[in-house]
Amino acid sequence: MSTPEPAPVCYRHSDRPTWIRCSRCDRPICPEDMIAAPVGFQCPECVAQGQAQTREAKTVFGGKLTTSNTVTMTLIGISVAVFVLQFLIGVNTVASSWGLWPAAVAVNSEWYRLLSSVFLHGSWLHLLFNMYVLFVLGPPLERLLGHVRFLALYLIAGFGGAVASFSFSGINTVSVGASGAIFGLMGALVVAGRHMKADITQVLVLIGINVVIGFLAPGIDWRAHFGGLVVGAAVAFVFSRAPRGKNQALVQVAGCAAIVLVLAGLALYRAQQIQTLIPVG
Repeated sequence: MSTPEPAPVCYRHSDRPTWIRCSRCDRPICPEDMIAAPVGFQCPECVAQGQAQTREAKTVFGGKLTTSNTVTMTLIGISVAVFVLQFLIGVNTVASSWGLWPAAVAVNSEWYRLLSSVFLHGSWLHLLFNMYVLFVLGPPLERLLGHVRFLALYLIAGFGGAVASFSFSGINTVSVGASGAIFGLMGALVVAGRHMKADITQVLVLIGINVVIGFLAPGIDWRAHFGGLVVGAAVAFVFSRAPRGKNQALVQVAGCAAIVLVLAGLALYRAQQIQTLIPVG
């Protein structure tokens, strides 16, 4: 008469006999360590290993796939909240302190104006127009690029528009608005659309209409529009041309950093020009 084979013990709990094995590594596991799998059960280590090996779905530009418009709505919320504060404090008062005033940037080293001015607006109509365009163009770009790349595009394009305005506007003019960033989104859509072989006719028409309005309507800073358009297209070019793979994000970061450095150099050069017109000290 043969002796029954003793039951194996759980590899994690040696005091617990079990006949159940991990369907992946074949080690015995007790009910406490069983995790349901498509076929049978797996041990905690195999489940963790499988999750680590699962590749995260990404867009062609390297961003995480998303269906949310978190960044777009946050930018709209910030811009609206800032204008409410402007309205309560005084639109012109806030603009004079935080808007893009070339003389203040160059003479007083108030470099923050190159970015803070992007979140200010001159009127409710100005705000509503920019936020409407952001609401229309932002979501498809955010889903295409991912949250982080979309935010980088918006901020760098806004900075580019501010540098263009700083470089070519009168030294005592004050400009505000997200138009440079908005035009940057338009430029990015053109580049991204061409990269994906999509029909970009509507975007080109939209850009053309806004360019004409910028030149014909008084009080519009067309320099910021042009600067944002070019810089936004440049950022999208970097995103689209970076080779896909493990170094894609690194190449994109390096490309964006190069664009920001070029813009910073142009701003410093313009500041030196202004300082010769308004001696410091």
